[in-house]
Amino acid sequence: MGASTEPLHQGITDELAVDILDGRWPVGTPITLETLQSRFGASRTVAREVAKYLEAMGAVSIRRRVGLVPRDVGEWSALNPQVIRWKLMSSHRKEQLRTLTELRLAVEPAAAAAAARNATMEARAMFPVMAGELRRHGETGDLDAFHDLDVRFHSSILTSSGNDLFASMADIIGIVLRGRVELHMYPQKPKPSALDAHDAVAEAIWKGDPDRAREAMHDIVDEVAESLELT
Repeated sequence: MGASTEPLHQGITDELAVDILDGRWPVGTPITLETLQSRFGASRTVAREVAKYLEAMGAVSIRRRVGLVPRDVGEWSALNPQVIRWKLMSSHRKEQLRTLTELRLAVEPAAAAAAARNATMEARAMFPVMAGELRRHGETGDLDAFHDLDVRFHSSILTSSGNDLFASMADIIGIVLRGRVELHMYPQKPKPSALDAHDAVAEAIWKGDPDRAREAMHDIVDEVAESLELT
């Protein structure tokens, strides 16, 4: 697909996926490529790309002489970052954010413990530096810089864990963290306890203390769960 068709393709797939999620395009109700072309003023090539992309995400089935048939959301690729993004764009955004936070509670404390055991000395050394910058940006109210660094902090823990499955979730965790901000479900200023917990995670990883890293990371994600009324 050429660069000239990509922005239109993305906008169309986003709109159609959210239509399915919000019930405006009912599951099992087919539409044709011709309908896509007419609705969006798109070329046949773009309509085909839309169809292929939605099919790849598990959102539709393509049936010959029938068209695109929406599938139940339970059949979508739930851990695909694009699918997560669509759900956060839909009316189910808060439910999706809660579900992903439950996943974080299961994964991130274990990843922090693994990073304390397995990360290289160079990787471990960067965590106290990042935690210090997080505190500085958080206390001065530079929230854009804070949130960008927070994504990097949590993603780096996953990628430094020595576990390929944890590392593969770095993009997902980034989407979750950004989603909470975009949905205005993050406080205007980070709580001192959250900054303290990030410091504790960073220090534990630097010192190679898996139990403390696990405990401190659980404190971070548990605070998020409480704010979303998960606990």
